[in-house]
Amino acid sequence: MSTRYPFTAVVGMDDLRLALLLNAVSPAVGGVLVRGEKGTAKSTAVRALAELLPAVPVVTGCRFSCDPDSPDPGCPDGPHATGPGTERAARMVELPVGASEDRLVGSLDIEKALSEGVKAFEPGLLAAAHRGILYVDEVNLLSDHLIDHLLDAAAMGSSYVEREGVSVRHAARFLLVGTMNPEEGELRPQLLDRFGLTVEVAASREPEQRVEVVRRRLAFEDDPAAFAARWAGEETALRGRITAARALLPRVILGDAVLLQIAATCAAFEVDGMRADIVMARTATALAAWAGRTEVTSEDVRQAALLALPHRRRRSPFDAPGLDEDKLDETLEQFKGDPDEDPEPEGPGDGGPDDGGPGDGGPGDGGPGGGVPPQADGPPVENAPAPEEAASPDQAPAPAPAPQGAGSGERAAVAAAEPFRTKVLSVPGLGEGAAGRRSRARTEHGRTTGSVRPRGALTKLHLAATVQAAAPHQKARGRTGPGLVVRRDDLRQATREGREGNLVLFAVDASGSMAARKRMSAVKGAVLSLLLDAYQRRDKVGLITFRGRDAELALPPTSSVDAAAARLEKLPTGGRTPLSAGLLKAHDVLRIERLRDPSRRPLLVVVTDGRATGGGADPVALAARAARLHAAEGTACVVVDCETGPVRLGLARELARELGGTAVTLDELRADSIAGLVRDVQGNPKTTARRAA
Repeated sequence: MSTRYPFTAVVGMDDLRLALLLNAVSPAVGGVLVRGEKGTAKSTAVRALAELLPAVPVVTGCRFSCDPDSPDPGCPDGPHATGPGTERAARMVELPVGASEDRLVGSLDIEKALSEGVKAFEPGLLAAAHRGILYVDEVNLLSDHLIDHLLDAAAMGSSYVEREGVSVRHAARFLLVGTMNPEEGELRPQLLDRFGLTVEVAASREPEQRVEVVRRRLAFEDDPAAFAARWAGEETALRGRITAARALLPRVILGDAVLLQIAATCAAFEVDGMRADIVMARTATALAAWAGRTEVTSEDVRQAALLALPHRRRRSPFDAPGLDEDKLDETLEQFKGDPDEDPEPEGPGDGGPDDGGPGDGGPGDGGPGGGVPPQADGPPVENAPAPEEAASPDQAPAPAPAPQGAGSGERAAVAAAEPFRTKVLSVPGLGEGAAGRRSRARTEHGRTTGSVRPRGALTKLHLAATVQAAAPHQKARGRTGPGLVVRRDDLRQATREGREGNLVLFAVDASGSMAARKRMSAVKGAVLSLLLDAYQRRDKVGLITFRGRDAELALPPTSSVDAAAARLEKLPTGGRTPLSAGLLKAHDVLRIERLRDPSRRPLLVVVTDGRATGGGADPVALAARAARLHAAEGTACVVVDCETGPVRLGLARELARELGGTAVTLDELRADSIAGLVRDVQGNPKTTARRAA
């Protein structure tokens, strides 16, 4: 078994270590979501936590880790008699992003179920994680159908596996820990809310701390066993403190005054539902137990709010997570209890182990081993810009540098108009791309459309087709009883149709003809609305802008829709309209993406008034030739016509014809307009646009 990096050897990251330790003290807190840039030891810290958890008593031989004192009456391996069991180390089960549904929830042997009536069940990762940790690295990239199962298990504490009327249920209560890089996309709001706490991490900007990180990492890689032995004392001390805090937890008092502060804080920040109040109460209680106290204080409430609320106050994927600490302090002060009441003196455990361990970053260095880390007056260090980048909160973002040739007519960026619900723009035909919610596709989930012989393991049985295949052979197989004699060759896999996510590539005209502030604000609002729609439909997005003499790939295709929104917000305008350059850049980007991900079908959205005034001697002809390249490859295209005024030239609609796509005006893009709610975009010149009311 490989040696894991010691938890107490992690340098810095006080909030992350504290959040993990609070969940170790009280699993009811609900897990941790760790957001941060790549290379910040997120996974290292999470994996190290498992070594600190107390051993788990289990029923001997039970594959579902039943508690011997109160075994699950519905356990598939049961029934179990109460009595002494065995102890095993707490598990940390990792869920790979590309895992199958059967790997997560388990699988049933359908052939045995049909022919013998036997529920032969192979447990999945949810069963293995019961009473332990379920860790998902890059949780924001997890497929929707796996997220649905996680949500069900987290909500009910159990997992159900059903195949054509044959079902198995088992307990699945676990500590959910996820890590993610926000640059790669955001989480669905339903799953985001299931994480009790969230922490933002970033690499330290202090040279001394970075040196210590490198020094420890190199020492660990040179001799993992010796490095772990060096920190064994600190690990043992921290493990003992977790055990002591767990024992103290039931005696911690959560007073009415503190409960009022919790409720007032959640109301002040307008979080949805009541889960935030419950999580804050559990977190504040765990903080008091961790500090060795039996009474929750206002400082515990403040720390709990900083950990439990930032990810719950977001109203859209474009809102940056965070909390206004001044507003938090004002709320806590306003609903503070009797000022004459003195909190109970802190217990001897407040300072943590006296022995801080070698070097910085151990429990005695002001990290989790020292109780609640002190909070600075401003936002956490990991969210703060570097000194040379610091700016006042109301300072407008600096406009992006102008591309070469933009000319002196450039105008500063304008704010986007309020986003709105858009029509569904979908790619015609039937794809086989990543699961999503935009275009029709063959998927493992959705409505059943037919059956085929299974190529590998059977996952979705088509019962009627299986019975139909087995029926003619019953006499030859010697059937005598009521049961159906089923062989492997009779089994049929159901083919299903669902929805896929697409690559939505935006090509936005930022030339002088779009530069009127009101007009550009409306255009940005429309693109922002389409980005929000792409987020909800699990698409990848990319952003190309063109103005002056050239086009620029402002954002390579990514799952981070909020990154595209940030680029759009800073987009200045001015100069000529190199429409051909924008279309050629889009062609190059799509060509590369087809090689990288051939199953993900693209949708090109060109936002322009159709004018072509730059890029060569005959810019109109060049633009038409570039458009025909997309039409020849069958790329699904839509042109958002931004032309306004009483006299309109119809250039955008002519461009749509050259692209083999369709055109919509800004007004027609709205889902509540009189036009249809769904529009299939043309994929080639022979395809006609279709609308469904």
